[in-house]
Order: sequence, then structure tokens, then C-alpha cells
Amino acid sequence: MGSPLDTREEQVVEVLDRLYDAYPDTTISLNFSSRLELLVAVMLSAQCTDERVNKVTADLFEKYHSPEDYVNVPQEELAEDISSITYYNNKSKWIQSACRTIIDEHDGAVPDTMEELTDLTGVGRKTANVVLQHAHDVVEGIVVDTHVQRISRRLGITEEEYPEKIEQDLMTVVPEADWQQFTHLFISHGRATCTAINPDCSDCVLEGLCPSSKLDHEVDLASGESWT
Repeated sequence: MGSPLDTREEQVVEVLDRLYDAYPDTTISLNFSSRLELLVAVMLSAQCTDERVNKVTADLFEKYHSPEDYVNVPQEELAEDISSITYYNNKSKWIQSACRTIIDEHDGAVPDTMEELTDLTGVGRKTANVVLQHAHDVVEGIVVDTHVQRISRRLGITEEEYPEKIEQDLMTVVPEADWQQFTHLFISHGRATCTAINPDCSDCVLEGLCPSSKLDHEVDLASGESWT
């Protein structure tokens, strides 16, 4: 029976305990070996799968090693190099603009503050959080991607609809020590079980806690729509 615990804080702790058991080795799935590579990979990953990004960056990172490398090629050439990525033309422009700023204002180094990162073209709070956490070991927020957005709503942890508001809400109920892993655990669970369409509720470690379980409930709280 899918029934959430009495408080959101209790719900979060129990959800995390179960997900840590289910996915003990979960971590970021993008491949990178430098701060710049991570920044570029996360920029490319917007509305694109990590699997696709990793295929593209395998060659991309062999060609481009520095901000100068990205800036010193024609935008059309960079766009062609990432042409299998969604919105590749815009992303090539954003990457070049961000790299120019990194050269001009940060001595060629990827910035290490939220304010400076979000000042870069094409970098929002989600991207900045990923870069801070995995390139600088700075955790000052929760990365809210499509999986975190969907599952946190399904589980009744938040009723907010938009990523930045969801993040601020989650930061009030998720223990700070779990902020980074919270995202990875939800991504792993979203890929394995709690998919956007037709989640496998019958094989879900969170089913007994879930007010959106198809086994007991008629409405998906993530979308507010009835299960079909």
C-alpha cells in the first residue's frame, strides 16, 4: 500500500535509506577528466541523454583541451563536432561564449562560485551545481534534473513544479550531507524503475511509501494526471 510517512523529513530519510541500499555505487554518469570537460559535458547534456553526450565527448575531448581551443575554431566547426546533440547549434555558441568569459575574466580557469558560473552563457543553476560538486567539491545546493523533479513530486516530497523552486524546497527537508547523492540516487532510480512513462511500481523499493503508486492510486502526482 503506497502511503507516505507522516512528515516530509521522515519520508526523505526512509526514501534515502532504501535507495542507498538499492544503488550503493551510484555517481555521476558523464565522462570527464578536467573541470572544463565537465562544464562542457553538462552544457551538452541539457535535454540530451548522458549516454549520447559521452559518445560525442569521447572524440570532442580529444580535439579540444582548453578554452582557447573552443574559441579559436569557427562556430560552425564546433557545431558540426557536436551535431548529434540536441540543439547543437545553440550549444556550440554557448560553449564558445562561456569559454571567452573564462579566458577574459577567470584566467582560463573554470570558476568555483555559483555566481560566477551562472554568469557564463548557457549555464543555469543546475549546471553550476554539477560543476561545483564534481569539479570543486563544493556542495551548496541540490541538482534538480528531470528525474529529481518527477520522483520528488511522485513521492510527495515536494509540490513545487519548477526546478529552482523544487531545489529550494528540497534543501529544507533533505539532510545537507545527502544533497549530492540525493540527485544520483533519484537519477539511478528514475532510469531503472520510476520512469516517466509506465514506471514499474510492482518492482519498486519505494512502492510502500509512494502516494503515486499505480498499484494503489489513480493519479501521478508528478503530472497531476490520471494513470492510463
